[in-house]
Amino acid sequence: MTTPRTLATRDGYDLWAEVYDSDGNPLVALEQRHFDALLGPVAGRTVLDLGCGTGRHAIRLAREGARVTGVDFSAGMLTRARAAATGVAIDFREYDLHQPLPFDDGTFERIVSGLVIEHLSDLPAFFREIRRVLAPGGIAVVSTIHPAMRLRGTTARFTDPATGEVVHVDGGPQTFATIVLAALQAGLVLENLQEHAPDAALAVAFPRAAKYVDWPLLLLLLRLRR
Repeated sequence: MTTPRTLATRDGYDLWAEVYDSDGNPLVALEQRHFDALLGPVAGRTVLDLGCGTGRHAIRLAREGARVTGVDFSAGMLTRARAAATGVAIDFREYDLHQPLPFDDGTFERIVSGLVIEHLSDLPAFFREIRRVLAPGGIAVVSTIHPAMRLRGTTARFTDPATGEVVHVDGGPQTFATIVLAALQAGLVLENLQEHAPDAALAVAFPRAAKYVDWPLLLLLLRLRR
């Protein structure tokens, strides 16, 4: 059996950027069903998108009237994001989320981070930084692949458009408790927590979801409030 090709996170996302928005990822589709309703209205608010990737959240929120800053350490992803952000003003910055955030305390009224934390080695530090730059009364929404997916051998992966090879992107195993405790110990208030599994309708639209129907695929940490 051929050993799957695994790339470091930055290299993997630089390569993935070419097809990220078009490769039929059911996890992204499942997240999108719920994310906006959980975040609530953003018009006129300062929003920070941590691990913004191709800008899928940042661009939508900016078009809803938010003042958005997006950070990511993948130059390939940011190139795609900037190209897609036509007609909206977004401050995209290349930055490694393993480092303290380059923003003053209490800068942002809303913080989002979609499908990022499985690639971070220090979750407590990440959530402490969220709390620090979140304005009093502010809200953060963080999503991630469900830890149960590790039981199915599922990690972040994509098909290399040049070779047709399946490429895995490096990410560490995280438990449900590790994620939740890191947020709570950072001093954030967890107001709501949701888990979601694909249904038959999602599997029709995104065939890769078929083998995960009724199996928890997405974990959403909702309304982490300072």
